[in-house]
Amino acid sequence: MNHPNPTLEAQDMPHEVSRRTVLAAAIAALFSVSVQAQTSFDEIIVTAPLTDAPLTLVLDPKKPQQPIPANDGASFLKNIPGFSVIRKGGTDGDPVLRGLAGSRLNILVDGSEMLGGCGMRMDPPTAYIFPEMFDSVTVIKGPQTLRHGNGNLAGVVLFDRDKEKAGQPGVHGSASLTAGSWERKDAVAGVTAAGAKGFIQANASHAESEDYEDGGGNKVHSSYERQSLNLNAGWKIDQDTLLSIDATGSRAEADYADRTMDGVKFDREGYGAKFEKKNISPLVAKVEAQVYHNYIDHVMDNYSRRTKSVVNFMVNNPDRETDGGRLSTALNLSSTTQLDIGLDVKANTHSLRTVANASQAVADAYDTRPRIKDLEDETLGLWSELTHNLTDKARLKGGLRVDDWSADRYNSTTGAFVAGADETLPSGFMRYERDLDSQPAQVFIGLGHAERGMDHWEATTYNGLTATSQLDPEKNTQLDAGVIWSTDSLSASVSLFYSQIDDYILTQIVNRNLACSATNCLSSNVDATRYGGEADMAWRFADHWTLRGALSYVHADNDSMNVALAQTPPLEGRVGLDYSTGPWTFGGLVRMVDEQDRVHVGYGNVVGQDLGPTGGFTTLALNASYKPTEKTLISLGVDNVLDEQYAEHISRNGAAITDYTADTRVNEPGRTIWAKASIEF
Repeated sequence: MNHPNPTLEAQDMPHEVSRRTVLAAAIAALFSVSVQAQTSFDEIIVTAPLTDAPLTLVLDPKKPQQPIPANDGASFLKNIPGFSVIRKGGTDGDPVLRGLAGSRLNILVDGSEMLGGCGMRMDPPTAYIFPEMFDSVTVIKGPQTLRHGNGNLAGVVLFDRDKEKAGQPGVHGSASLTAGSWERKDAVAGVTAAGAKGFIQANASHAESEDYEDGGGNKVHSSYERQSLNLNAGWKIDQDTLLSIDATGSRAEADYADRTMDGVKFDREGYGAKFEKKNISPLVAKVEAQVYHNYIDHVMDNYSRRTKSVVNFMVNNPDRETDGGRLSTALNLSSTTQLDIGLDVKANTHSLRTVANASQAVADAYDTRPRIKDLEDETLGLWSELTHNLTDKARLKGGLRVDDWSADRYNSTTGAFVAGADETLPSGFMRYERDLDSQPAQVFIGLGHAERGMDHWEATTYNGLTATSQLDPEKNTQLDAGVIWSTDSLSASVSLFYSQIDDYILTQIVNRNLACSATNCLSSNVDATRYGGEADMAWRFADHWTLRGALSYVHADNDSMNVALAQTPPLEGRVGLDYSTGPWTFGGLVRMVDEQDRVHVGYGNVVGQDLGPTGGFTTLALNASYKPTEKTLISLGVDNVLDEQYAEHISRNGAAITDYTADTRVNEPGRTIWAKASIEF
């Protein structure tokens, strides 16, 4: 639908007919339920993950997914209700939870924090994660936890390896191969050897793909190749004491359809150590200590991976070093009360070297230039979380956190000091949970508050401020409530939220014909109101048959400017149907996304800006799996069966690239066929 003034399309444009259509189908799947025979809701091919606990989902990343099994952390998260992904090419998309992206969503890898190097988020933290190398992925929505670092306004995602599983005696492991359209190839393998006194574990992965085509047959600049290796070792000092160390390395290169440069180097190295001791005394249940180091070396240029017909060769080589540590203690204050207390510290240093408007020979010699530090920041946090069982069916959870955050900005050309910032950032939450007496359900309601200072990406878009000024910290106060229902035949949940964000950091692109950059973007503080929620379900309505569904919705307003808050995802519903018989499972998934006309064109965040209203779309995916033995699985699927040409509403702008068809947005892949074989031993 065309509007006379798209830059001001911030008022509600209901389009009730289309929204009712999506809602009716999804809600019918979610709530048309009855009680049937016993079943398990464990999915062979994951299409609609279920909520495990209030605002918490725990997923097995080794299981195949539809759409095609993920090659990075963002692609994995896209399958979870409430998540969107901003596509840039074939990999390294940016995850968005309930319309919040960037540093509002904290990503932890085995307890360590990691941030990318690119000033415009070519490499978000999830770009360095191959999900299948982990044992679990935990998503906690909203400011309802304090133990996982500062600034979790949207929530936190934990990619973890299970050290208890690794410590099981013997030699065991897993491996998988995935192949798909456009020469997609993934391989991952892991092996663990454990004895009475410890374990050693190794994991390796490889992923690659050529350019994909959208539903219109247009080739998208999107090829990539990536590898990673991880080593873990643990020493059981005694029955209750474990000392573990880990080391990780990865490398990659990737094409980008949304900008004038490609990633020719994504190198990560990380290492750390962790000490755990349990059952110290009746009071002290557990003590944990961890230290870690992560280093990102990233190179992007405008000529190595694309046709170059002009002479202004450009190279950017940012890097980021992150060092951190954590210490926590679990205390049994009584038989009904547990108190967890801890502290964490993190220090980041970001530097850059760049070559612009040069010959290829000069650009190729970029690494002879000195690095110039442009930002460093430190955070020291103290936190406590209390769990108190009021009765055997009711509990109260809450906590407080305070962070001392400081950051210094430097001129990226001269290295001269620009400005410093120092803030005290309080956070806290309280949540009531109750298991109902007469129904197989749990209800919860919680109030949380979280604050965060500007990150590196936002600090690079502060032009327009005076040299000594800064962006104010964001402050999110959010109410969460919901219900989780679980019987032998039905598992379902609904979670709702209402959020008030003071000093939300809004980014405006000045010249829409150019990419967002330090010279073409302006960040400022506004106030915002958001509300919405998610629902999910799985219902065994007959022998062998399971109906699955998910629904997510966010409404957001920029109160300061009296417009819609930019980069808000549209209403989305999913309905899936599975049939299982013996070792065989067959399934289908319909994804329905509504149109979105509540936009603020040219505004958004450092990840992306609104490009205009979008129409809705519907896609169909089909899958099948066969388990020849208990520990082997063969699965295959077809995504976007009808070869729909579409793009997500939250998407980057398509760049003009020689030999490729440019579009307003980066279109999603067309019909995709894939197969995966996995084995455990």
